Amino acid sequence: MRTIQFKRNNMRKLAAVCLAGIAAVTMAACDSRPDLNKNLLEPEEENERTINLFSPMEKIEPDAENVARNAFDQTVLMAEEKMGVKVEYRTYTAEDYQDKTYDDVTLERTRNNMDDLYLLNPDTLKILGEEGRLADLSDLACAQNLREVVKKANTINGKLVAIPQEVVAYGLFINKDMFDKYDLELPETPEEFLECCKVLKENGIETPIGANRWWLETFVFAQAFADLYNGGNTEAEIAKLNSGESKYSDYMRPGFEFLQTLIDRGYIDAGKAYVSEAMEGEKDDFLAQKTPIVIAYWGAANTETAYGNPDFNLQVIGFPSSRGQMPVIPITGFGVGADAEHRTDAKELLEVIISDEALEEYSKINQVISPSKNVEVDCIPALKPLNDKIEEDVYVLASNAGLNVEQWGNTCLIVRKLLSGSTVDECMAEFDKLQEESLNK
Repeated sequence: MRTIQFKRNNMRKLAAVCLAGIAAVTMAACDSRPDLNKNLLEPEEENERTINLFSPMEKIEPDAENVARNAFDQTVLMAEEKMGVKVEYRTYTAEDYQDKTYDDVTLERTRNNMDDLYLLNPDTLKILGEEGRLADLSDLACAQNLREVVKKANTINGKLVAIPQEVVAYGLFINKDMFDKYDLELPETPEEFLECCKVLKENGIETPIGANRWWLETFVFAQAFADLYNGGNTEAEIAKLNSGESKYSDYMRPGFEFLQTLIDRGYIDAGKAYVSEAMEGEKDDFLAQKTPIVIAYWGAANTETAYGNPDFNLQVIGFPSSRGQMPVIPITGFGVGADAEHRTDAKELLEVIISDEALEEYSKINQVISPSKNVEVDCIPALKPLNDKIEEDVYVLASNAGLNVEQWGNTCLIVRKLLSGSTVDECMAEFDKLQEESLNK
């Protein structure tokens, strides 16, 4: 994957787009950036069995209650007690987008076998999987219980290289009270969405959609791949993309044209979005009921430090597509270094924390979608529209290791080009270049 020139030159500018972006809100951030070779916590006993975990999460809780952190810690404690091991947390969080990203540091550490277990973003997972630096986890008992969407997204060359503790789904967060005020139905299609924005704008809502520099690609994925993942011909369409018979740009063009329309009509402030971190540019206006629509992930609806306690009727729906409201799912996960010092213990740890027993506990605390097909959690009313779609197996994958061109990170970067003034045709040329380079690898 790193042989793709566009990806190599630009990913260092990309702060952790999915998992680490979420961690900035639902998990504690590091106050400083530790040396790559230094443990935050040293083993108490020299002969103690340890497993080194690298992630963007702090071991020490912040002042605010950290639900995601607590849920993860509970499963780690379960594993420590069952296995008689100690999990050492090694962390890194970039202070701003100019620093070396979490993804950059993860690549360095994995390639140098500096840890045993890694929390991986979709693009990093694909790179390391293709390099053969991640152990195959398909032999774990817990892997047999995974939803097909998880296995499909994280399988590279026949190997399951990562497993998440939750399935992260993105949707549109809607202030239903404001929609009701202007007699607006929740939109299903791109055309209906544009009409909603038009009415809101005409009624004095200056910018109907609050956006940041990371998550606008969700609109693109919903429109690009609605048919691919829900039309009954997924494998054949992916094969055509990987062979070059079909072009990524043909899939992506409708979504980019839709975003350009949103920008041209003033429904999105492109300049503000381009420089805003996740939730930084839109959260306050959304909670103050100045902006009726924002983009966020499932867990943000459960988290009081995000959108979990609004003063209005919150509804979370899928993105507009030709097939109606469409959840967008990028799959992250925990991977084990193929040559990790404690590889066997790390895989055994995953066996515990991804077991149905542990996932029941994790999902109950965190109120998230479980990767196990055997674990169900009641969602809050605001999330029911999104959850109903996912339970019907209606969704679009925004990361799929079976596609030769990495999707989530690359699409985010190209959307940023659109925000900064590139034309749709110029953006499509970037996809064509990526596809050509993947074919020449």
